[in-house]
Amino acid sequence: MGSFDLTGRVALVTGATSGIGAATAALLAERGAHVVVAGRDRSRGESVVGGIRDRGGKADFLAADLRKAESVRQLAREAENLGGGRVDILVNNAGSYPFGPTEEAREHDIDAVYELNVKAPFHLVAALAPAMAERGGGAIVNLSTIAAESGITGMALYGSSKAAVELLTKAWAAEYGPRGVRVNAVRPGPVRTEGTAGMGEDLDVLAAQAPAGRVAAPQEIAEAIAYLASDAASFVHGAVLPVDGGRTAV
Repeated sequence: MGSFDLTGRVALVTGATSGIGAATAALLAERGAHVVVAGRDRSRGESVVGGIRDRGGKADFLAADLRKAESVRQLAREAENLGGGRVDILVNNAGSYPFGPTEEAREHDIDAVYELNVKAPFHLVAALAPAMAERGGGAIVNLSTIAAESGITGMALYGSSKAAVELLTKAWAAEYGPRGVRVNAVRPGPVRTEGTAGMGEDLDVLAAQAPAGRVAAPQEIAEAIAYLASDAASFVHGAVLPVDGGRTAV
């Protein structure tokens, strides 16, 4: 396994009860990490943990509502406790992705998106990155979207929140990179998950515009996240890695 081996490391993955988060938790555990699966749905979270343990991996579930700042800070504390006083890898995957006309967005919709997509990662990095830096190393991977790079009708709210995440990725790389903490982001294209099921054929239409010509599986995004979390990416700081079938390139 070499530089991809995560044995002995503790990883916190938010939004890990389904989709990309669940696939990432499973892959990090497969590569040796003790994974803390975070999410709101306890039954789904325990199912993810059970699957990891059945395959010989190490995982625990923590329930958290990341739209509440105190719940985010509590999650950080509890994850460190489960990890024996440390979290070495943070994957900020939890997110909300509403689509629709700008004029139909209500105040509480805007607040909810920014609380989950921007403020939760901000609070988690603030809580965990300093300790990573004190230990001399760590990896943070944020999830973005192609809508953060390209203007797409109906995605102003979602895209703008993830554009903020991409800037935070670079700012945190500048802030924590000199102390050994690598901060990067993955920018997925269309992915077939429980959360995108409601898009139906629209997802396929969006995917058809890329050279790959198809929708991605969650595991394909997880592979990129696991790479950035590993020593294989030891010289990668502040990058936003498109994993979109070539959509943003062409």
